[in-house]
Amino acid sequence: MSLNALLIRQRSRWRMSFWLLSLSLVVVCFYSLSVGELWIKPWAPDGALEQQLLFQLRLPRLLAAFAVGAALASSGAVLQVLLGNPLAEPGVLGISGGASLALVCVLFFLPFTPSPMLAMIAAMVGALVFTLILVGLSRRRSVSMTRLLLIGVALGILSSAVITWAFYFSDDLSMRQLMYWLMGSLGGVSWQQLSLLFFIVPVLIVLCCQGKKLDILMLGELHARQLGLNVASLRWKLILMVSLLVGSAVALAGVIGFIGLVVPHLIRLMLGTENRYLLPLSAIAGGLLLVFADTLSRILLPSADLPVGVVTTSLGAPVFIWMLMRSQLN
Repeated sequence: MSLNALLIRQRSRWRMSFWLLSLSLVVVCFYSLSVGELWIKPWAPDGALEQQLLFQLRLPRLLAAFAVGAALASSGAVLQVLLGNPLAEPGVLGISGGASLALVCVLFFLPFTPSPMLAMIAAMVGALVFTLILVGLSRRRSVSMTRLLLIGVALGILSSAVITWAFYFSDDLSMRQLMYWLMGSLGGVSWQQLSLLFFIVPVLIVLCCQGKKLDILMLGELHARQLGLNVASLRWKLILMVSLLVGSAVALAGVIGFIGLVVPHLIRLMLGTENRYLLPLSAIAGGLLLVFADTLSRILLPSADLPVGVVTTSLGAPVFIWMLMRSQLN
């Protein structure tokens, strides 16, 4: 088989996967809007109660789940290229911990309840600081991939320690809300909080359009510069976009792990490493996975919602262990 035929076959696989994931997303979204204590037909809700449940509770939650899942998955795919580490992910590397740490500080030290915009800015700053630390360390030749992963875990432990102090000084209601948020939850999402989508969606689109540049960057910095790519400028743009997406996701839904690790890695294993296709496909698959996990969190227990972070961790932890063992064997 000629090289041209192989390229055409590979592109057809990417396109087929795109349409299959898009169709699966539509099916899961309709099911998520329908299922619950009260079954609702999304295309024809009967009565004021069904309309209120659909448009004030389930639809905002669905939109938030897709946006957060897409943001985390695409951020994970970019971090894996930037850091040269297939195990890189906002949660594993402590970036989500940095966002949550900054957000908890704002919640506890300001004399007023922060707006969704202020919460996003605080979480973005925390994510940016931790991302800069990791990217700076990754460029040092003395820091191996395993050591970088351990540094990310240490940063996550540091943020967890500070958040534990916040638990100690909080009252019962604040502690319960903080615990539920740190486990990752979409239960309290409202239309007001969804104003963050005006920032998440444009940044996500721009990030997904950086695939060709990431493909060039994977050739190495020297080759990328010879091909006319401004590596330093691209790296800063990607860091800022990843920080904004992770900070917005944490501000909207709390700490949700393993989406950014499992989704892009599995797509690479099944389809290949072309980032111009990988980034948009990761966004769709990440949104699909989190919508599915959120639907499970609503229906697994009668009359109760599981934190969606518990569901994603239960699904992602075994895959992460398998990936870690596989990388050590390789």
